[in-house]
Amino acid sequence: MTGPYIILVEFTLHTSGAMPAFRALIDENARQSCRLEPGCQRFDVLLPKGRDDRVLLYEIYDTRAAFDVHLSSAHFHQFDMASAAMVRAKVVSEFSLACEGSRAQTT
Repeated sequence: MTGPYIILVEFTLHTSGAMPAFRALIDENARQSCRLEPGCQRFDVLLPKGRDDRVLLYEIYDTRAAFDVHLSSAHFHQFDMASAAMVRAKVVSEFSLACEGSRAQTT
């Protein structure tokens, strides 16, 4: 299957007190990814309601290779190093797009 390469990342922080510093770092990483990486279509930072120690990322790249460019970028490395001590757990899931409902066409 061809099409966008989608990543969902779930971070659990050591404490909710780390959220402001973590948000500053991840928000900057998201902005830089969208601005500097032509293959990054979307990079959303999501906060689950009722959980002040969790952050989810929803990222869409043109291809797996575009995601690899992201992983080798200076802004990703800066985020990764600066945030490592704040993160208790990190789960990365890969997806392929099965149906894009927002662009559904009817005939």
